[in-house]
Amino acid sequence: MSATMTSTSAATYRPRVSDQDWRRIATWGGLCALFLILVSLIGMPVGLDRRILIHPVLSLGYLSLLWIPLVLGYVVSKHVVLEGMAAPEPGARDLVTGLVTGAIGGVGLAVLLLGIDNFNIRDPLVNWSPQLLSLLTYERGLGFGAVACIAICAFLGLVGSSIHVVPATVRRVMSFAAYGLLLFSVLESAISDLSEGFRLEWLTDIMFAKRGGLTLISSVVLALLLGALSVVFGGRVKSATTRYRELEGLERQRASTILFVVVAALCIVLPLFLGTIMNELLANVGLFLLLALGLNIVVGLAGILDLGYVAFFAVGGYTTAVLTSADSPFFAPELHFGITLVIVVVIAGITGLVIGAPVIRMRGDYLAIVTLGFGEIIRLLFMSDWLKPYFGGAQGITNVPGVDLGFATIKGTDPRSVFYLVLVFCALAIYISWRLQVSRLGRAWMAIREDEQVAEAMGINTVNTKLLAFVVGAILASFSGAILVAKVGSVFPNSFMILVSIIILVVVIVGGMGNILGVIVGSFVLIGVLGGPRQPGLLQEFQTFKLLIYGALLVFMMLKRPEGLVPSARRSQELHQEEFLQDVWLKGEDHEAEEASEHAAETGPGGDEPPT
Repeated sequence: MSATMTSTSAATYRPRVSDQDWRRIATWGGLCALFLILVSLIGMPVGLDRRILIHPVLSLGYLSLLWIPLVLGYVVSKHVVLEGMAAPEPGARDLVTGLVTGAIGGVGLAVLLLGIDNFNIRDPLVNWSPQLLSLLTYERGLGFGAVACIAICAFLGLVGSSIHVVPATVRRVMSFAAYGLLLFSVLESAISDLSEGFRLEWLTDIMFAKRGGLTLISSVVLALLLGALSVVFGGRVKSATTRYRELEGLERQRASTILFVVVAALCIVLPLFLGTIMNELLANVGLFLLLALGLNIVVGLAGILDLGYVAFFAVGGYTTAVLTSADSPFFAPELHFGITLVIVVVIAGITGLVIGAPVIRMRGDYLAIVTLGFGEIIRLLFMSDWLKPYFGGAQGITNVPGVDLGFATIKGTDPRSVFYLVLVFCALAIYISWRLQVSRLGRAWMAIREDEQVAEAMGINTVNTKLLAFVVGAILASFSGAILVAKVGSVFPNSFMILVSIIILVVVIVGGMGNILGVIVGSFVLIGVLGGPRQPGLLQEFQTFKLLIYGALLVFMMLKRPEGLVPSARRSQELHQEEFLQDVWLKGEDHEAEEASEHAAETGPGGDEPPT
């Protein structure tokens, strides 16, 4: 039975080109048209057109549309092969599928152009505008624009479906070249900043155009270079990663130490060659990373969905402002930042206990809603007229001094020094998180996250353990609030909106809950590229569409990769437990079938034991 199933599942057949699932193609083509129209009417093509990626052929506005038929062409031509069924061989049939899907999407875009040209409904649809029509027709008329939309979308759908057809080497070269060009164009400001620090301005003058974006020649050269690097080093990088994961004991510790030293050296050296803007960006990433590390303990390790996490952020900020600022309205001791930090830790821990104690016995949605309420209550208290004599109300507290180190004072006017201060606290938070994760307390947190009732039955004091998670998370968040206030020089209630908690939660989920490396990657990818609630990222043009992208990314990650970009092994096993059990069941069935066939061969046709 096992041999039969294996041979059947491995079998393939070559379908005819005309053997298409036209209903499926029509469905995905309609979705492609709907997405193209939706993105156009949101205003992304016009709003992002100012950012040039490849001069003069591609802008970020056009890219916001072009990726849709490409991805859907890949999805519609992907076949799900069931156990025991023959798999269709990739070929011309898949290319036609992607081509037709993209063409249908292009027809939808052409219909949008026709509607904009003949009807004026800008009252409900603000982006139903001549600017959008001019952009989508390439300023060459309606007929040319409609034909171009259909042809380009059909071609991109064809390219997306061809990914299944081309060999693996070609697929790797294409992906490396595409992702590499996108990365270089997105990191243009960082590369230009580094080139000034290393005296390599001539190189960026060759790579980038004066109006921004890679030049056409440099794009071709980079694509060829990246493709060659993927052929030479693609397998080696994967094998090195696999070998590192397989290391154990002293060898794993030695490799991790070397990797840590290299990363630490880069973090210390690179800011010396970066300008003000990039150091400011890195400082913002570090502040949100510090918040995310604290929330990772609460949500990622203990499994407590805290939507009011910004409350601890606010407590740290206001405590620092009251104790250090000379303009504190009621109590102004003007303490040193080091002494203030000790008091901040104590008050944040007490706040964690006060908020955690009433909600600690709740679970699931009830816990999330109550913590959300506590977060808003604390922000409104700081803003209220009742506490205005103590915390300044809506006017906040100003004239907060910088961090006095004796030999220097760290202020927001020197982003490099702020980054180094944030780096020290992030290193401390990473060490604390790592030690807690591998400790007995960390294992208790993970046991509660997996199944609280079973953990309690095994003797874990779930109430005290969850309270400790609240306290540790509150302390790490208060660090970030204290540094932010010292950096900015003031504190206001509007700096602690509930949106901060949501974005930090998105960072933890996208990066990988329960994994420190995943939280670091999530902070750099989301905060570094898109930016925070009010802090700009590398793509400042996304400021208007930031929340939309955060929401879409969160939905996608929950559906397709709930374990995050860099998941922990334990978290992946929890989320994919049903798949794992199904695989075990199938393997067990095959094993039983093999044992039955061996037993039949030994006993003979009658099924009796052979004589001894």
